[in-house]
Amino acid sequence: MSQRLFSFPNPVNETSARLVASGAFAQAVLFLTIRQWWVLVPLVYGFAARVLSGPRFSPLGLLVTKVITPRVGGEQRFVAGPPKRFAQGVGLVFSSVGLIAWVSGAHTLGAVMIAGLAVAASLEAFAGFCLGCVMFSWLIRAGVIPQSVCRECSDITGRINAQFSRSAA
Repeated sequence: MSQRLFSFPNPVNETSARLVASGAFAQAVLFLTIRQWWVLVPLVYGFAARVLSGPRFSPLGLLVTKVITPRVGGEQRFVAGPPKRFAQGVGLVFSSVGLIAWVSGAHTLGAVMIAGLAVAASLEAFAGFCLGCVMFSWLIRAGVIPQSVCRECSDITGRINAQFSRSAA
């Protein structure tokens, strides 16, 4: 049961991932605008919840996957889950360090961490470019993350063939 409770979806709906990134971006911008530490608490919690179990315990994740994504028209594209989970972990590190730095009085470090998070979230949200996913790929190629964690990530020929098959149809 705990394995299922703390599982992460694979594959991940890319529309949902981009919408969650939009929410994280909005929270980061809100913090950078009003500079109140409490704004970072739901941001940190959301990343922690999504790292542990995908959208299951994340208010933003649930809103996106259960309410918003089903109302979005068009074809839904699915991508590998492990890189998205890694990206959520990177977001957790940035938001946690930002919160800890801010409440410790290291306001510049806190703001820089949250600004970095905002940049990464905006790339995912508005351009579909997942910086954490790119880092994940580099770590697989460097041998830091075993290829067995994400077979789909280490061999992209299947995705390329699928893309060409869809284009030709």
